Amino acid sequence: MFYYFLYPLKDIWFGFNIFRYITFRASMAAVTSFLICIIVGPVIIKLLKKFNVGQYVRREHVESLYHRHKHKEGTPTMGGILIIVSVLIASLLWGRLDNQYVLLALFGMIWLGAIGFLDDFIKFKNKSATGAQAITKLTGQIVIALVVGLFVINSKDIGLGLYLPFVKNAVINLGIFYIFFVLLVIVGASNALNLTDGLDGLAIGCVVFITLTYSVISYITGHAVISKYLQVFYLSGSGELAVFCAALTGASLGFLWFNCHPASIFMGDTGSLALGGSIAIVSVLIKKEVLLLVVGGVLVAEVVSVVLQVLSFKLRKKRLFLMSPIHHHFELKGWDEPKITTRFWIIAAILALLSIATLKVR
Repeated sequence: MFYYFLYPLKDIWFGFNIFRYITFRASMAAVTSFLICIIVGPVIIKLLKKFNVGQYVRREHVESLYHRHKHKEGTPTMGGILIIVSVLIASLLWGRLDNQYVLLALFGMIWLGAIGFLDDFIKFKNKSATGAQAITKLTGQIVIALVVGLFVINSKDIGLGLYLPFVKNAVINLGIFYIFFVLLVIVGASNALNLTDGLDGLAIGCVVFITLTYSVISYITGHAVISKYLQVFYLSGSGELAVFCAALTGASLGFLWFNCHPASIFMGDTGSLALGGSIAIVSVLIKKEVLLLVVGGVLVAEVVSVVLQVLSFKLRKKRLFLMSPIHHHFELKGWDEPKITTRFWIIAAILALLSIATLKVR
């Protein structure tokens, strides 16, 4: 919005020319979303407490961990609302509203956030319920994935190829089957972040590194000169996604302010589905879907640990881990919650640096 009102004033004063630059607007979007979270956060927490929208710890599901998590009973949840609102406002203020990629990413975030909110609301109204039925959540995720997939298929600029990291000019054209790959990426990423959100600050801390990485890569993808120099996929207009990703980064840092141990609020499915899906949508649009396996390596490890645990128990009648997702395994090994979270953040940071390196190391 500021771009349309202030950039035209450059003829009056040259200083307004700064609103032309994505780097400036992305930085300000991050600061704006962060400040919104910091300022509005206490109000949201107070309101959630007033209406008793608190976390319910299921003893029957986590008997071996109950003594570690029972203190979280009653902590306000559905905090994802704070993240979504912060990102939406920051993106609308600092982004270009005529950019189809940003609009699609925002729509996907809101759509998935609504699905997560429904799940959280059902659990809030009925403590014995596990939330929305799995088929309902999956259907909602598939719908937005199909929207994104059809958008890509009908785009003349994006293409249907998979660009492999670390390999120069390696592109796999999936043709019409690309839409099934998009389904896998979006549904997988949103659920992966949901699984990771099990310890104070764990998921949102990883999101900070992932979104910051995709903000940088989005800017490069939309920059004709830099993308040509690095010989990476170029998509005109995709640089604006850097503003959206930066807003996600700022909002994540703002939410982490309240979500760090001991957490004052949880994001719930409202936040985890919205954030995971948003990251996936951006990765699809800038053709860095495969790279998500690297930059989101912590999320991937969480999902893989669950899959391996299930397979091991069904095939061998033995558990591979003490408990899955894997962060619970380390809890049962005796690690303190802050130690697990911090070490996972360190891994996420290293993977983010490695992902940036793939732009040159090929």
